[in-house]
Amino acid sequence: MQTVFSIAVDALAYGMVLFVISIGLSVTMGLMRVVNLAHGAFAMIGGYLASYAARDLGLGYAAGILIAVVGTVIIAIPLERFLYRRLYGATELTQVLMTIGITFCVIGIANFIFGPTLKTIPLPPALQGSVDLGFRSIAAHRVFAIVCGLIVALALWFLIERTAFGIRLRAAVDNAAMAAALGVRTEIIYAVSFAVAIGLAALGGVVGAELLPVEPYYALRYMVTFLVVVSVGGAGSIPGALLACLVLGAIDTTGRYLAPEYGEFFFYLAVIVIVTLFPRGLLGRSKQ
Repeated sequence: MQTVFSIAVDALAYGMVLFVISIGLSVTMGLMRVVNLAHGAFAMIGGYLASYAARDLGLGYAAGILIAVVGTVIIAIPLERFLYRRLYGATELTQVLMTIGITFCVIGIANFIFGPTLKTIPLPPALQGSVDLGFRSIAAHRVFAIVCGLIVALALWFLIERTAFGIRLRAAVDNAAMAAALGVRTEIIYAVSFAVAIGLAALGGVVGAELLPVEPYYALRYMVTFLVVVSVGGAGSIPGALLACLVLGAIDTTGRYLAPEYGEFFFYLAVIVIVTLFPRGLLGRSKQ
């Protein structure tokens, strides 16, 4: 029972970290129709900024998260304005090639500035201990990651499904020309959506640093993992992305506990089976 509980907690924490990082990619792919393969690069930037702020400058974990999110968004704003804006409505091949190029540029610049070494983000004392549930103790950082994932899921769902901004975003996606004719400033809607997605990637890069270490080739190492989550959950579906992260996190964690010699075999086997049975993802949106 102790092993089962440990697997469940680690799987839930890992799944929530995947969700916080990849949900931004799900939004850009499903709602904005942009295949952003550089999404992991922004999570990497967030991790590097947080490490520099918390470890090298000694500003603390909370300040590191704030600097990571705000700093990454500031970096992403001109990229959206001068590069990504040219991709809206472009072919998938064009989007893939440009975002892959951005990924390699980010890796090169980050390694030049911060050095080609693993970056650690010191946890505050409150997250270094454990939370006593009475019958079992859970690492405080795992609880923090789970809570962050739940908060992000609820907040993003509310933003897209229950606010005027969400209505404008969905209208711009369905028919940008008509939305613009009705007074919706589509460029601003896309820019804000992109900033939110990038901010969430940076947040996930920091919160998940204990489970997905921030290292020189982070953006490439986890690129496929983030894409898999979107494909399995269904692009643009927040509940689908959450479900995909929980299912794949459980399968991957269980496999690593019980059969570590197989590596990620069970993870990708599950992906193949799910995508075969659900070509649009578990809760994917129908094509318009």
